Amino acid sequence: MKVLAPPRRRPDVAVRRVQADLVALGVEVALVAAAVAVGMLLNARGVGLHADAAPLYATWRPHLGWGTPAALLVATGVLGWGVRWVRTAGWGRLLVAAYLAAVAWTMSLALVDGWSAGFTRRLTPQAEYLHEVPGVTDVTAMLAGFSARILDFRPESWSTHTAGHPPGALLVFVGLDRIGLGGPTVAALACLLVGATVTVSVPVTLRALGAEEAARQVLPFLVLLPGAIWVGVSADGIFAGVVAAGLALLAVRGLAAAAVGGLLLGFALYLSYGLVLVGILALTVVALRSRDRWPALLVALAGAGTVVLTFTLAGFWWLDGYHLVVERYHQGWAAQRPYGYWVWANVAALVLCAGPALGPALLRTALASAGPVRTAARRWRGPERTPVIARLDGLRGAGPTVLLPLAAVLAVGAADLSGLSKAEVERIWLPFVVWLLVAAAHLPRPVQRWWLAGQVLTALAVSHLLWTVS
Repeated sequence: MKVLAPPRRRPDVAVRRVQADLVALGVEVALVAAAVAVGMLLNARGVGLHADAAPLYATWRPHLGWGTPAALLVATGVLGWGVRWVRTAGWGRLLVAAYLAAVAWTMSLALVDGWSAGFTRRLTPQAEYLHEVPGVTDVTAMLAGFSARILDFRPESWSTHTAGHPPGALLVFVGLDRIGLGGPTVAALACLLVGATVTVSVPVTLRALGAEEAARQVLPFLVLLPGAIWVGVSADGIFAGVVAAGLALLAVRGLAAAAVGGLLLGFALYLSYGLVLVGILALTVVALRSRDRWPALLVALAGAGTVVLTFTLAGFWWLDGYHLVVERYHQGWAAQRPYGYWVWANVAALVLCAGPALGPALLRTALASAGPVRTAARRWRGPERTPVIARLDGLRGAGPTVLLPLAAVLAVGAADLSGLSKAEVERIWLPFVVWLLVAAAHLPRPVQRWWLAGQVLTALAVSHLLWTVS
């Protein structure tokens, strides 16, 4: 008599998801390891990566600093107490505490390199904006003649960072100087304080779009962001804060808020040319509003248009600046940095900035999008007279925790493939990284601390093994 073997029990969905998370983590580790190994090999052969610790723009220098115990203290507090408290705390108190914790975390990571080298002198090199501030005696004249000074190898050429961005970035530091808050220490503090506001703006956006529980779950990942290494010591921290605030204002109720959000996002266009890709996120936020979508979009466009008109009338035409910046970009290191390496090594740098939780979170986000995508596909196959908006409306069912990270993926993918972001993306992509981490809302609560611990270890490893450069 033949004995039948008992049927194999299929692992349940939760177990399969955890296994998939570990596979995603393994892919991230392999990607970073490959980027480091290939980067070391290319540097040894004299290939012009211009990044000693590729894929990061840094040099290898293991060290400790005054910020080491402070960073450990902040991380311990968030992991041990904050993760529990975030679920029950009052909303206002929660946002204040999260902001202060983010400031402490960012400052701690900066102080690993020391007060002077890690914070107050990070914005003083010749390539930085502060180098140009004393020479701006007439803002109107500066704006009118800005484009003429973008190209390199001329007596009046702007410094690297100033030339590589629209004039709004320089205006931020000129404005601080004009109100009596000049100098490198105040400039660094402004980057830190404005950059840390993402821990307020992103949760406010999610809550306004009907996802408060998700906002609470994402908040610790924003506080312990490994990318805080660059938030506190580069103008890109300000860029990330301005963009996040603009998107938050687009999400909350009221057309006045949408108009101000449009103004901020319009100004973001004059902080960095790459922030034109924020338009993908802005349209996603407007589409997710529960009501007044079209009026909100119109007033936001009016706000952004006001900023564009102001700069144009002052003498700076954005498209002229962009085309000249592309030319300046290829006058420098970009002409030597190999696209074939950076097009995938950039993603490794992104992983180090966003943390190892990114891969599993995005995987779970992609799985969560399957149902809404099928719904939208069925609507698309409906009657031909059905409006396009109605056909795509089924995607809104995915919610902000799916659509916002996917919008950020599209923006980052476009920036990467363009070839205009070869290296240094760990700071350049900060305005998108915080929206990618919205995907962390899909990570299961029982393992949230483990993923947060991975975020902390990544930040501590980068800040202590490397000497990062802004």
